[in-house]
Amino acid sequence: MEKIWETRSAAETAALGRCLGEQALPGQIYCLSGDLGTGKTVLTKGFAAGLGIQEHITSPTFTIVNEYHDGKMPFYHFDVYRLCAPEELEEIGFEEYLSKDGVCLVEWAELFTEWIPSDAIWITVEKDFAKGEDYRKITMRQEEKA
Repeated sequence: MEKIWETRSAAETAALGRCLGEQALPGQIYCLSGDLGTGKTVLTKGFAAGLGIQEHITSPTFTIVNEYHDGKMPFYHFDVYRLCAPEELEEIGFEEYLSKDGVCLVEWAELFTEWIPSDAIWITVEKDFAKGEDYRKITMRQEEKA
C-alpha cells in the first residue's frame, strides 16, 4: 500500500499528521524519514495531537526517546539520528517499546532497518523548492501482509 500527499504549509503538514495520529492503533510502528528541515517534527507534533496528547512535543535528538502518556494511548517518539551502532538501540530497550501497547514513531529509522518490523509504516517527507519553499511531498507505504 502506498499513499502520497502534497502539503503547501506547515499547518497542512501538521493537519496530515493529526489525521494519521487519529487513525493510529496500539502496537503500530511509524518510521519517519526525510532530510534535516523537511518537516518531520511538524508532522510528529500533528500526529501527537491526533492521539490527544496535550504535552509539548520536542524532538528527542539527544534523549533518543520521549514518552507521552496523556493521550488515548502511549506515544513513544524516537530520534535515532545520533546513534552510532545498533547495540545502542538494545541499550535503550528499543525492542521492548515495540511490544508495548502504545504507538511508536521512529525518526531516521532507515539507519537501522534491521531493527524495524516488516509491518512498520514508512513515511517519507520530501521538499521540492521548484514547487515552493513550503511544499512537501509525503509518501506513506506499508508492505502488504501475506
